[in-house]
Amino acid sequence: MATDIKDTVHAVEAAAVMELLPARPRVLALGEPTHGEDTLLDLRNELFRQLVEQQGYRTIAIESDCMMGLVVDDYVTSGTGTLDEVMEHGFSHGWGTSAANRELVRWMRAYNDGRPASEWLRFAGFDGPLEITGAASPRQALTALHGYLATRVDADLLPCTAETLDRLLGTDDRWTNPAVMMDPAQSVGQSAEAKELRLLADDLVALLDAQTPHLITATSRDDWDRARLHGRTATGLLRYHYWMADTSPARMTRMVSLRDQMMADNLLAVAARGPALIHAHNSHLQREKSTMRMWDQPLLEWWSAGAIVSAHLGEEYAFLATALGTIRHQGVDTPPSDTLEGLLYALPEDRYVIDAPRLATALGDTPPAPRVSPWFGYSSLDPAHLADSDGIVFVKDVSQS
Repeated sequence: MATDIKDTVHAVEAAAVMELLPARPRVLALGEPTHGEDTLLDLRNELFRQLVEQQGYRTIAIESDCMMGLVVDDYVTSGTGTLDEVMEHGFSHGWGTSAANRELVRWMRAYNDGRPASEWLRFAGFDGPLEITGAASPRQALTALHGYLATRVDADLLPCTAETLDRLLGTDDRWTNPAVMMDPAQSVGQSAEAKELRLLADDLVALLDAQTPHLITATSRDDWDRARLHGRTATGLLRYHYWMADTSPARMTRMVSLRDQMMADNLLAVAARGPALIHAHNSHLQREKSTMRMWDQPLLEWWSAGAIVSAHLGEEYAFLATALGTIRHQGVDTPPSDTLEGLLYALPEDRYVIDAPRLATALGDTPPAPRVSPWFGYSSLDPAHLADSDGIVFVKDVSQS
């Protein structure tokens, strides 16, 4: 069996990854089992550089706020701002402090410098403006969409004025109150004002779609794409806030599902623009259902962004999961030998990519035991779903960043 497993192992290189796939997918997603480790992000950077240079990928999208990501895209395409400003204002979840993310942005800017716009490498955040403690106000997205339309279509076609939006939105701290996560009664998401905003947002998005031929000609496809992003974000946030105010047992399942739905909508929009490389947690990219347990809640189950995109794109979506041996600075030591990670850890290479379907065949009908991580921040692979990924990137030891 060991020989069979070793036959599935390849170097972590673009050429080896492409050999696992029937053709170049439009969306190639690389997952990670934990956040905040530059060892994994450095590996991502190197693999993505090779795929851009050898396979013609033209967008890199990561699990970060889609609105903030526009700041990064402006910098890597046209040099707007400084690298320090971009790292401070272009990333959510604290990702801007990562040295590896900084190097990615620096390299993307250097890659684009001197190239024609048709060859530019683009950046995108594909997460919604969401944190575990709550969600952003829909103000920025709604007012940007309204402003784009107000200067380009007849005023009589607009469903409301900017002043009406401002009145209905009220103060932003009403929307961002962190107490809402534990106390739905404090949410404004099902207030009369919020319900009216949902209708107006829907009308604004419908107007944007109806005026597409005019708008693309009057502005540009990039400006229209941004307006669509603002529309998706506004409607997604208003929907998310609505369910934050819910008190039914399905509240948390609705919320985690809506977040991944927003991610999927953003990824499908990115894919429509051309071949894209995606990086996020495995749980947001995998094809099988994602699961999570929070506080005293029942086990949450939902379809990830990757599962949704895969359902839309079929073989045009490919997913590489990442698994680890040790993260000793987090208390994750050598994996037990009877687990999937333990079998992979016993191989001599420090890092490699594995043909996941072939490995599943080699392991037969009795997959290894699931690994139980002693640290909540590391999510081990489920051996029962090994064949649901196109490949596995395995890193033996992760050193402290």
